[in-house]
Amino acid sequence: MDPTSTDRLKTALLLTALAGLLAGLVLYALGRTELANIIWFVGVIPVLAALVVEILRSLWQSEVGLDIVAALSMTAALAFGETLAAAVVALMYSGGTFLENFAEGRARREMHHLLSRVPRTATRQRDGGLEEVPLDAIEPGDLLLIRQGDVVPVDGTLASDAAFLDTSALTGESLPARLSHGNEAMSGATNAGEPFDLLAVRRAEQSTYAGIVRLVEEAQRSMAPMSRLADRWSLGFLAVTVIIAFAAWWFTGDPIRAVAVLVVATPCPLILAVPVALVAGLSRAAHFGVLIKGAGPLETMARIRTLILDKTGTLTDGRPQIVAINSHDGMSENDILRFAAALDQASKHPVAQAIVAAAKQRGLVLPVPSEVAEIAGEGVVGRVEGHKVMVGGDDFVARRVGRSIDGDPARAAGSVLVALAVDGQMAGQLIMADPLREGTGAMLVNLRNQGIERILLATGDRAQVAEQVTKGLGLDGLRAGLTPDQKVLLVLSERKNGPVMMVGDGVNDAPALAAADVGVAMGARGAAASAEAADVVLLVDRLDRLGAGIEIARRSRRIAVQSVVAGIGLSVAGMIAAAYGYLTPVEGALLQEVIDVAVILNALRALRIAPHSPMTKEAVPATVKSA
Repeated sequence: MDPTSTDRLKTALLLTALAGLLAGLVLYALGRTELANIIWFVGVIPVLAALVVEILRSLWQSEVGLDIVAALSMTAALAFGETLAAAVVALMYSGGTFLENFAEGRARREMHHLLSRVPRTATRQRDGGLEEVPLDAIEPGDLLLIRQGDVVPVDGTLASDAAFLDTSALTGESLPARLSHGNEAMSGATNAGEPFDLLAVRRAEQSTYAGIVRLVEEAQRSMAPMSRLADRWSLGFLAVTVIIAFAAWWFTGDPIRAVAVLVVATPCPLILAVPVALVAGLSRAAHFGVLIKGAGPLETMARIRTLILDKTGTLTDGRPQIVAINSHDGMSENDILRFAAALDQASKHPVAQAIVAAAKQRGLVLPVPSEVAEIAGEGVVGRVEGHKVMVGGDDFVARRVGRSIDGDPARAAGSVLVALAVDGQMAGQLIMADPLREGTGAMLVNLRNQGIERILLATGDRAQVAEQVTKGLGLDGLRAGLTPDQKVLLVLSERKNGPVMMVGDGVNDAPALAAADVGVAMGARGAAASAEAADVVLLVDRLDRLGAGIEIARRSRRIAVQSVVAGIGLSVAGMIAAAYGYLTPVEGALLQEVIDVAVILNALRALRIAPHSPMTKEAVPATVKSA
């Protein structure tokens, strides 16, 4: 049954139960007792029928839930003439399922808002004029005009001096982010300032926002029915209920006491409160950029004891950055960078592209190289402005200019050393590194405070590099040089210590993400395979969101467990009182209503969860805040 049909059915059942109860009360007040009982009976039957169908469907799937208790109480009440009590129970149950459906709908709307914001067209600048074009017509290199209030349609770099982008929906940050000329603007952000020019660097289907949309659609398709923590104790609770009801009847000979016990035992607050708390957790996590694919992963996420992290693209940005430029023979840093970047324009190597990006960020004008030849994995040679230029690894360049380089500082520091030679002379070196993400140390400390007992690094990189990069983080273990299948074995071996969470971003991480109790994929632009295999996707490329997601999961589950314990405890106390004759069936139904309100109000606290986990304030464009 599709969500719309389910919504209509549950609304109809609620209205039927409410109308039957109110109409019966009016007739009862007018002295028409027999007619009132008939109306109450008629109002209960549709709700009971729908409940029986749901129970049979669950039993067919080998699932036993607390819905059985609700069905027993309504059936017993009708059988022994307690139609008013049956009508109250029917209203409780139909109202509970309606509110549960409302809560699930709220979570769906949070995600649907992302889908509804997808821009359909963009304003492109061409031949001195502006033209409105569909998104699939935009190519890398196109210059776009982003007007105030427009959603950035594709990933690009800022061609204007400055821009202000609203990124609050997924990052949870209320203040707009300020970008400068040359900064990257990710698709999905909204222009919160003056119009600006954007140079497209990716097609629409390859951009960040398109990746987010695909993930949200996939999560909606895979969203499982709400897990009910109370159902785990359903058989025990059902047994206790039947024993108390039978004992009350057996020792007193009064079947109405058994009916009263069953009515008090009706677990409507538990049927509702747990899903409300978990759905609220899913919604709150999505607000902070953590897409959790269902209540099951959220529950498991709350119980994680071991965290395994990939290195490249997870603990680090995965994009090399220039950390220092060493000059030989007096050449300036800007000239070293300009020559290297000019030649590297002809290479697609990640290090070469990082050098080009760094030069453009400094505003350097790069001439077009000529006579270019690239030696795969080693370096590039060619001519720049008439000069013979060579860029590549230190050994590659040193061998060709007949000059040795003292030591190997780059590798000792876990970095990459790029050497530059101009006209046969060593000109300088660019030291590049893939540094830790900002706030990584604080994030790991926070995770330990939340109950994570073991934190391990699993990487395919060399041990020396991994040790240097993670020095001082206080990891419980480091496994380097791992293949994808070895990462899977590590995940499985760590399960002896409790539920395991694996965090990664590449295709090689996908098997380990699937093997973990909870797999977390980094960023919407990560490999599609890792996002599909993961239970959780960080929609913004920031590791600090992991702490927020775990905190929300733990607090949501804690609220859900509180609802279960309080609801069952109060119900058992009421059942005992009813067994001793202190409560009639109607009084028991009203008491259950009070329990309903108390437990549901407790569950609704999850809608206001605000994580205390530290989150960095750096600008990461994503989407605008949802209404």
